[in-house]
Amino acid sequence: MSISTSSPSRAEVAAIYRTPVLDLIFRAAEIHRQYHDPSHVQVCVLLSVKTGGCPEDCGYCPQAARYHTDVKAKPLMDVDDVLAAAKRAKDEGATRFCMGAAWREVRDNEHFDRILEMVRGVKDLELEACCTLGMLNPSQARRLKEAGLDAYNHNLDSSEEFYGEVISTRTYQDRLNTLQNVREAGISVCCGGIVGMGETEDDRIGLLHTLASMPEPPESVPINALVAVEGTPLAEQPKVAIWDMLRTIATARILMPQSMVRLSAGRVHMSETDQALCFLAGANSIFAGDKLLTTPNPGPDRDQLLFNQLGLKPKPLVVESSECDGH
Repeated sequence: MSISTSSPSRAEVAAIYRTPVLDLIFRAAEIHRQYHDPSHVQVCVLLSVKTGGCPEDCGYCPQAARYHTDVKAKPLMDVDDVLAAAKRAKDEGATRFCMGAAWREVRDNEHFDRILEMVRGVKDLELEACCTLGMLNPSQARRLKEAGLDAYNHNLDSSEEFYGEVISTRTYQDRLNTLQNVREAGISVCCGGIVGMGETEDDRIGLLHTLASMPEPPESVPINALVAVEGTPLAEQPKVAIWDMLRTIATARILMPQSMVRLSAGRVHMSETDQALCFLAGANSIFAGDKLLTTPNPGPDRDQLLFNQLGLKPKPLVVESSECDGH
């Protein structure tokens, strides 16, 4: 299960992913302990600051305007309301506050100015600030950096080969371009994918290979289990097997040892045992709060109970915010 010192080949990634699962988890746990305190889990809160009405056709997303789901479109929130939510998140133990807007791309208008004000306000609360707003150009990335943004989330979702089966309204290269703009602006990159959309094992390997082969791997790698939502094209997808999640998390940990590997969407459908195995396999960050954008999430009380049972503690905020994610 050794990997080359340069970017791993796809065959090397496949060999890691297909290691017998108990050996894979053991190896990932060893590496995790070399680079991280295994008792610390970073707690993040993600708030939908502009909900629904998105022109994209991402097959998993209830916020796409073309799908008939229970999500009601809501305009961009007021800054004061967002900062009140950020303060509540901090009071409940979060060190990172993420703001998501259901946009295809950022436009240079009053709404973007309001987002910049939100970022400055979150930083004033001494929280890490993260955004996920769709595609960004270089100038917009620089403006977010100047406002104090620590991290930008823009997931690749799956392999380049499978991507077109789920999304047609933007290309894989569009996503890679945004990630490059974020990186060049000096913002920490948060980028991962979704397991359980109907992709093959090879597609998961392809996603992990792409992430690990970037000039700098993402500081944060969210691994989401698909939450199948009625009204979306992926509504009938079966619940993903925990073994697929574990293999993906463990392989990510081995390939990107310094990154935060975030156990993201789908936790509400996982047992405490499933989540414990994910932490053992190298996950060291979660999203807290009752919702992840528009999908359900375990409440703070349930997470606190889980942490108590496993002897886990929220990861304290790192002072150097530019190095906040995985160093």
